[in-house]
Amino acid sequence: MTSETGLAFAHPSERADATTGADALDRISVRNHIVEVEIGAFQAERGVTQRISFNIVVEVQPLSGPIDDDVDRILSYDRVTEAIATELAVERLALLETLAERVAERILLEPQAMRVFVRIEKLDRGPAALGVEIVRARDNAPAAEMRAGDTPHPELVFLGNAAIASPYLTGWLDQLHAQGRPLVLCVGASDVAAPQVPHRMAQRRIDMLAIEQNAWVLAARDDRCVVVETRTELDWAMKNGQTCVWAPSKIVLDSVDTPSAQPRDAVALAAWFAATFQASEMLVIGAELPKNARVPLRAVSVDTETL
Repeated sequence: MTSETGLAFAHPSERADATTGADALDRISVRNHIVEVEIGAFQAERGVTQRISFNIVVEVQPLSGPIDDDVDRILSYDRVTEAIATELAVERLALLETLAERVAERILLEPQAMRVFVRIEKLDRGPAALGVEIVRARDNAPAAEMRAGDTPHPELVFLGNAAIASPYLTGWLDQLHAQGRPLVLCVGASDVAAPQVPHRMAQRRIDMLAIEQNAWVLAARDDRCVVVETRTELDWAMKNGQTCVWAPSKIVLDSVDTPSAQPRDAVALAAWFAATFQASEMLVIGAELPKNARVPLRAVSVDTETL
């Protein structure tokens, strides 16, 4: 095995050492941190957990002055494992590459962290460990800076079918935009019945697709409305002033906190979604309120011109 090949398969700490310049940085490392998680792009990987191994090295600025045995002055190993746990809790991911990128970004939010090596391997997908390794540095991590900013707190609004068809729709959107907050619209299925099948999970997917069809109907009513299906799209759209219409399939299916509300209970499902933003309330126009909801709901009649 050549030295280059050996280095390619070496632990990230050895790779960090091999790429160190004249101004060497201190390092901390977490080796063979194994968690069980549901992850993967294949259907066979849905609904099951598999072991994922993390090996991470973080290069940090050397401390000036004595450490004084003070844990608050150093980057704790707990901050590295917390970065892993936090990103795993956000949503179900299909790719190790995405997970590695997000873990690296979060670690680089720590003021001491300057460069990070992240290796993640699947241990249960065959006779070999399958993985990715990335290197990210603070000076080329714009995504980390974006994640460090304030998370937008949107206005969540559910529109019933009568509200979607209402002549007041444009005026309502004007009023909501005037509040100056990002706007996320949710809808249910249209009044046309969706196909019915005896398979529960298949029916759930059909019902969510029926909601998404209606989301496109709403988008056709007003050019400001953009249908979005991933949390990444939502975050970008909210930060750039777009009005979002939620297409629920991917976020619901990839959620770590799977909602108990079914797609046929569209207001309750939208309330679950609103709760993921820590919304203080959700406005409901032209639809009945469910008995139980994850956030407070405020009902508005479809005949009301002023919200």
